[in-house]
Amino acid sequence: MLPKEENELLCRIGPGTTMGELLRQYWIPGLPAAELPEPDCRPKRVRLLGENMVAFRDSRGEAGMLAENCPHRGASLFFGRNEEAGLRCVYHGWKFDTAGHCVDMPNEPPDRRGTACRAPTDKVRARAYPCRDVNGMIWIYMGPRETPPPLPAFEINTLPADHVLPPSIMLEENNWVQGLEGDIDSSHIDWVHGRLHENVQLGQGLNRGFYSFDKRPRMEVLSTPYGAVYSARRQWEENGPYWHRITQYIMPFFTMIAASQPDRVHVRAWVPLDDNWNMLITMSGLLSRPVTDEERARAANLFGPAGGYVEPTSDPTTRYYTKANLHNDFNIDYEAQKTRAVSGIPFAGNLQDRAMTETMGTIYDRSQEHLGTSDAMVIQVRRALLAAARALQEDGAPPANVDDPALCRVRPASILLPETVDWAKATEAARSADSGVDIAYVAPR
Repeated sequence: MLPKEENELLCRIGPGTTMGELLRQYWIPGLPAAELPEPDCRPKRVRLLGENMVAFRDSRGEAGMLAENCPHRGASLFFGRNEEAGLRCVYHGWKFDTAGHCVDMPNEPPDRRGTACRAPTDKVRARAYPCRDVNGMIWIYMGPRETPPPLPAFEINTLPADHVLPPSIMLEENNWVQGLEGDIDSSHIDWVHGRLHENVQLGQGLNRGFYSFDKRPRMEVLSTPYGAVYSARRQWEENGPYWHRITQYIMPFFTMIAASQPDRVHVRAWVPLDDNWNMLITMSGLLSRPVTDEERARAANLFGPAGGYVEPTSDPTTRYYTKANLHNDFNIDYEAQKTRAVSGIPFAGNLQDRAMTETMGTIYDRSQEHLGTSDAMVIQVRRALLAAARALQEDGAPPANVDDPALCRVRPASILLPETVDWAKATEAARSADSGVDIAYVAPR
């Protein structure tokens, strides 16, 4: 269990909160580049860490992110005209570039600028957030530094652009920590993602699923300079080797789930819109070749088997919201639950996980939980986040991976080993993106 006061500290990420200040030290993947498809396209409302913003791509093709309210008299810049290398507020015509400079005040006479109520254009600033447009994702820095830290050097940020798949996104109606904790929990794969029998055919919308001989994973967790890594060890078969599913956690909300394919690298981000909503963003790429058109189309339709997305509006809480959701019980198939699948919920993206985390409530009261040995990684990550947030608040010391992008050069792994072999030593090279060794993977049954 977690005391109520620590649960509040862990979950609340708005401006001025202890955990919110920690998250703002990092670059945040906030918007797919495809949402701003061309120069001077229509702006997009964005909500991140409880702050409302407007994203736009200017006439030069550069992405910008401004606080939504115009610094003149507070009108929404979402309605602004995206023209001539800036976003022009339609209320009085003031225009701002991607750095937030006011580059035009057409309703103010030049000889009157600088009086008590009319500031000169070179001193008026909109709140602007630095952006980096990398491999299909726009990353945003919301922190206090005038010069942002380096962009994290995840492999998906350093691969050639044509090797990277379009990002997959799912909106969740729950606090970001619930989603994150679900992703680092190995025990649940045998249940919510499980098949009832080893050779069962799950059918459309339920075409994947785990079947493990051993459903009692033994957890071993290691603390790292960037977060934590764990092995969930299962016996692969009777009198056979042990299957180690090795998953990475990278501060503050990134995960890399145990490898199951020979050429694909990935990272997931659990990005808070605010305390009550978060986006699961999955970014993937191929090491040895460009992505095919078929692979791009399949990635773009990840939730197709469950009906796809609802029609979005300008409200960020409608973007990437699936048609299968909390309000229709995630389209659970009770016949499939009886005969083929443990949960009966469609296996599309992380929809099954979301059905579990959203039904805990928007912010789960962790003072009511009862943890077991399989929750070792959940406990470790909570401790790491709370300790890092307090260290930043008390000493001004950010975690090591804020300023050292090389700490993101890690991989997950999946491997079969004899009982006596140390998994950490056996996979040390495989868990490094720069060691030159192949991905260590086991295709699940």
